[in-house]
Amino acid sequence: MSSLFERYLTVWVGLCILGGILLGRVAPGLAHALDGMAIVVNDAPVVSIPIAICLFFMMYPIMVKIDFASVVRAGRSGKPVFLTLFINWAIKPFTMYGISVLFLGVLLRGFIGAEATDLVKMPFGLDLPVGATHGAGTVVLHEGVRMLEIPLWRSYLAGCILLGIAPCTAMVLVWSYLARGNDGLTLVMVAINSLTMLLLYGVLGGFLLGVGRLPVPWQALLLSIAIYVALPLVAGHLTRAWIFRTRGEVWFREKFLHVLTPVTIAALLVTLVLLFSFKGDVIVANPLTILWIAIPLFIQTVFVFGLGYGAARALRLRYEDAAPAAMIGASNHFEVAIATAVMLFGLQSGAALATVVGVLIEVPLMLGLVRFCDRTRRWFAGPG
Repeated sequence: MSSLFERYLTVWVGLCILGGILLGRVAPGLAHALDGMAIVVNDAPVVSIPIAICLFFMMYPIMVKIDFASVVRAGRSGKPVFLTLFINWAIKPFTMYGISVLFLGVLLRGFIGAEATDLVKMPFGLDLPVGATHGAGTVVLHEGVRMLEIPLWRSYLAGCILLGIAPCTAMVLVWSYLARGNDGLTLVMVAINSLTMLLLYGVLGGFLLGVGRLPVPWQALLLSIAIYVALPLVAGHLTRAWIFRTRGEVWFREKFLHVLTPVTIAALLVTLVLLFSFKGDVIVANPLTILWIAIPLFIQTVFVFGLGYGAARALRLRYEDAAPAAMIGASNHFEVAIATAVMLFGLQSGAALATVVGVLIEVPLMLGLVRFCDRTRRWFAGPG
């Protein structure tokens, strides 16, 4: 199944996207019920239970394969870890800001609506009267509640910024696995990235959004890491240890791993269907809006990936290290971005919609980059 999937990657991705949208239209009740099954923190859906189940089955086969001795060795690899940190925190947030302002605020502003506005929550700690101005917004009364009316494109920009300051800490393990990267190194980079987010997320987000210091959604961050990374990691390690003890390493590699091979790919396909079924009504109702937001997000993802991949080649990294180092910067931690957008701006805000668009384009786009990596492995030194 793995080779079949890789050979017809574009076909499967397209069918899953269409199937998900169709499911959302044909059975909206089922899609909404599944979408509503989530762990909520501060009125924001942080962990989708159906997606979490799929992610577990995506991650578990990867975690079972990881030998912790290789993780320790990977932790000593300075170049790829430094490259990842530099791309994620010194470059990515600012290129996201610049590209999004250029497209949403200038090139596409007329299509979005030059005078279009959005209603968002009042910023934390502010108690302004109706008619007062704050930044680019004006305080208005909406259904008895004071809200901030801001240009719609700025609301979309805020969502893009939240994606840009939230580098991936879970799905990148899947991208690295599919690209045949160094799983041990990827796990090390995920751990370091998670710790760095706790320190820099609020500072960078507050600076780029112009709100001083952004509140860090640490509950959302820790919960998503625990469910998406720690749970399959512990399950995989315990399974590996038990099989080695009872059946031996040969049986593990020749029998058990062979059974697990299609699981990650099947779970990934199901995730695509679920994601697009959850938002099928949004896509059909706002196709052009989705397109306008998707354009800068697409360009940002490809640009950051290309920058990381090119830098890895210049640093003479092995392919197995170069692929995950580039991918972890290109992909986003959309669960935290969505939770923060809902917490700051509201569930119906343009910022929340932008983070959802990030989810929808990331999976098919990253799968395309996985295929690109697989075809260009000869550019790098090392085995494979």
